[in-house]
Amino acid sequence: MRTKPGTMRMGWPTGRTLSHVVLWSLLAGLGLPEAARAQYYDDGYGYRRAPAYRPAPAPEPQRQFYWPWEDRPSAQPQAQDPGRPAYRGAYRTPRPRREREVVHSREGRSVQRPKPRPAPVVAKPAAPKPKTDPRTQIAVFGDSLAELLGQGLDTVYEANPEVVVIRRAKGDSGLVRKDVVDWPKAAEDYLKSNPKVSYAVVMVGANDRQALRDGDQTIEPLSERWRALYRERVDALLKVFTDRKVPVVWVGEPPMKSDTLSADITSLNEIFRDRVQRAGGVYVDIWPAFVDENNRYAANGPDLEGQQARLRTSDGVHFTQAGARKAAHFADVEIKRLLEATTGAPALPDAVSPLAPDAPPPAVGEAKLDDDAAIDRLITAMLPSLPEPPGIPALPVKPAAGPVLPLTRNDVAPGGQLVTGRPRIDRDTGYTLERSLTRGAAPPPQPGRADDFRWPRG
Repeated sequence: MRTKPGTMRMGWPTGRTLSHVVLWSLLAGLGLPEAARAQYYDDGYGYRRAPAYRPAPAPEPQRQFYWPWEDRPSAQPQAQDPGRPAYRGAYRTPRPRREREVVHSREGRSVQRPKPRPAPVVAKPAAPKPKTDPRTQIAVFGDSLAELLGQGLDTVYEANPEVVVIRRAKGDSGLVRKDVVDWPKAAEDYLKSNPKVSYAVVMVGANDRQALRDGDQTIEPLSERWRALYRERVDALLKVFTDRKVPVVWVGEPPMKSDTLSADITSLNEIFRDRVQRAGGVYVDIWPAFVDENNRYAANGPDLEGQQARLRTSDGVHFTQAGARKAAHFADVEIKRLLEATTGAPALPDAVSPLAPDAPPPAVGEAKLDDDAAIDRLITAMLPSLPEPPGIPALPVKPAAGPVLPLTRNDVAPGGQLVTGRPRIDRDTGYTLERSLTRGAAPPPQPGRADDFRWPRG
């Protein structure tokens, strides 16, 4: 059987391959240097040339100047394998590998996966200090909007140790559904258990646009019978506070995103305003603070600092944090006014009363220095009395009118000449002031003057 040159027969190399094998065997037996023999290796089919060994280049010296687009080396170069080329880029520290854990998949197989990273540690704000025995307690009653209003009031008086805000609101409550919360009874029970309540803030009505049960009858919302029964329930809640002589600040409902709901809320606010004013309470209208120039619902608007902010949430009913703080501002104004009218002191419970001019200065431990104005008054009282500054010399006062002179008298100059007399007429030139100023006659031109038009000149 014929074979082509370079092919194998019976597992033996033939042709050109056999000659190569014999040649490399002879070269290996001639005792060539080790370095020369190392350039070839036997792969089973003959000797092949090994890749040439290239030593690693020397590292570049550290430079002192780098262009803005070049990377600076961030770490020391790592030890390189002599057989591997050196890394010429910026040296970077290898990132440590994450620990792995073994978990079982749904099929029952064990799978390794990286362990989850621990959650970042976030610094928690310092817990507010509890207020011990505050002099003024403000209780907030109502629905979920009242809860947000109470949070805004709590922010207002957070730094005041003499005022505490107690939030007694409950979401989804109102004056229609007594099975959820019977607010007249709940308010009366709380006032009995806590008789130190100074002021009551009420905000309710957002959930009251529903049918009202009167015995076995179901009254449609906002009908005449419904309005009459609703007024009675508002009066029942107000009576709880008036019987215990607790001032009431009733905050009206804001506009809603739904036009139909806003129209019904307007009717409820009219009932609240009428019944609260009849009971001697204070009604706070916050509607203008949450509408645009067209008196329509606005989700955004100026906050207390005058900056545009989101005031209402996406549901079109509740307040955001900025909106709750803005609504609480209107209630806070009325609370401070009531406090000032009740106690006769400035609307700051922790302020120090001004010192009498003849009263001795208080001791250091007697006065409470919680107000900057109180500190200024205390420092003024402790300073020694200073002498009165010397009087400023009075300037001469200009008289309102000059000397009275008769209009018909002629004043005479020292030389016997009349001051107001006619000027002396110059007979030589024929020119007088009277001719130029009274008659308007132009004076004769003088040689060389601009009005001298004679020719030839001179």
